[in-house]
Amino acid sequence: MPALKPTDFHATIRWLGRVPEEGKGLQSVAVDWLELGFEGPVGERHSGLTRPSCSRVLSQHPRGTVIRNSRQVSMISAEEIAGIAERMALDAVEPEWLGVSVVVAGLPDFSHIPPSSRLQGPDGVTLVVDMENRPCVLPGREIEVAHEGVGARFKPAAKGRRGVVAWVERPGVLRPGDVLRLHVPDQPLWAHYEAVR
Repeated sequence: MPALKPTDFHATIRWLGRVPEEGKGLQSVAVDWLELGFEGPVGERHSGLTRPSCSRVLSQHPRGTVIRNSRQVSMISAEEIAGIAERMALDAVEPEWLGVSVVVAGLPDFSHIPPSSRLQGPDGVTLVVDMENRPCVLPGREIEVAHEGVGARFKPAAKGRRGVVAWVERPGVLRPGDVLRLHVPDQPLWAHYEAVR
């Protein structure tokens, strides 16, 4: 019996980017298409089957421990970016400043789609959602370069709207205009979830 349920929710790709392998900044560079292998986007700094653990998993692993890379792809919705810009009192926030790989539109409450959901493209390319991407200070530094005195507003403005991180389950190619279909785990919410939040 299938464990994942196809839904009628879809996300249309509006923008694609890649953080260059060289350099230290978070900023991504717009691309016309994104080739995804099992290690993530080809030629992207966040690609790889493993990564060093960071502050997000300190309760599980000491910083720098080699763990599975479930953060190969950073995704956010155009609607969320607009909401962040509004909260920051900016006309716009550019996706490059956020270091994202994929900007989509049309899927409501994108940052909170269930973990382990799949987003599947027209050629079968499939991304597995790991979890919500918590905001950090790094995009604020990129925004600060363009808008002095504003960068510190990013982290609170992006709370609950920073998108998701994902890993590649099935390789393929993403292009602007591609429609990704949401598939969700066919299971109820854990009965004790509220007790551990």
